[in-house]
Amino acid sequence: MIINLPYTALRAFEVVVRRASFSAAAEELGVSQSAVSQHVKSLEEWVGQDLLTRGARKSTPTREGLMLAQTIADGLGRISDVCADLRSRQRAENTIVISCLPGFAFIWLFPRLMRFDLAHPHLSISIATDTGQEKFGSAQADLGIRYGFGDNPGFHVEKLMEERIFPVCSPDLLQAGAPLTCPADLAHHTLLQDDNAQFGPASPDWEFWARSCQLHLPDPARTRRFGQSNMVLQAAIEGMGVAMGREPLVADALIEGRLVRPFSHVAKSHLAYWLVHRRGAESNRKITEFVDWIQEEARTQSDIPPPVLSAQPLISP
Repeated sequence: MIINLPYTALRAFEVVVRRASFSAAAEELGVSQSAVSQHVKSLEEWVGQDLLTRGARKSTPTREGLMLAQTIADGLGRISDVCADLRSRQRAENTIVISCLPGFAFIWLFPRLMRFDLAHPHLSISIATDTGQEKFGSAQADLGIRYGFGDNPGFHVEKLMEERIFPVCSPDLLQAGAPLTCPADLAHHTLLQDDNAQFGPASPDWEFWARSCQLHLPDPARTRRFGQSNMVLQAAIEGMGVAMGREPLVADALIEGRLVRPFSHVAKSHLAYWLVHRRGAESNRKITEFVDWIQEEARTQSDIPPPVLSAQPLISP
């Protein structure tokens, strides 16, 4: 049978012993020193003996008081650990940790997550961004969104989105800058390059686009390189030059008119976006809900608008 214990008094007594002071215990517990003294006095009356030797500056526990204080600390510590574990498990059951590149998270995923939150209020998404250079590991996240060839041995991998690439620029640059009627005109412009996508000959860069479209790429007036795709996109939107647009990342900006396509030439990338998680996780409800949602988001993404030639006037909506 479990005795009805005076838990508040027991806790107050343990803090007094640990801090060796009524005033310090009162500060830790957020109550008055008088309240702490009353709790300790009521506990001594309850057990029927003194538990503290009170001094002017310091209170020390009796032998029985020290034994009780240690037992309280051990017991409350175990209770605290169990409660923290239970709360952690509950958070783990309701939280999905997604690992992905910061550019993809910022440009494509974040603007869409509100729709997921509204449709799945019982789940919470946590984003862990990384460089994508390392293979996905389930210790770091529940699910990874990886860019590349889809090679992640030992894990379940499924394609999320393919990729096409083509030049993009600001509408203002197309109107007021040097002409951009054909790829040869790139000689008079700054080319913006994403240095993060290092995949050898398959890298979705200017050389790959020109080679795939059987075009001659002239020497540009200048090349500016960035370490993140979202920086390349923002530089293009601000009119700093012409960027090699990667379809999933520039589609929204094209549809909203923040970017335009100056040429009709499009190259199909050898790379894609992949969903990666540990095998068997597809039976986990929260993983299934997120995968179904993001696959639908990818399927229903609007197609890119047609090119807008610099010789044509741009009509504002």
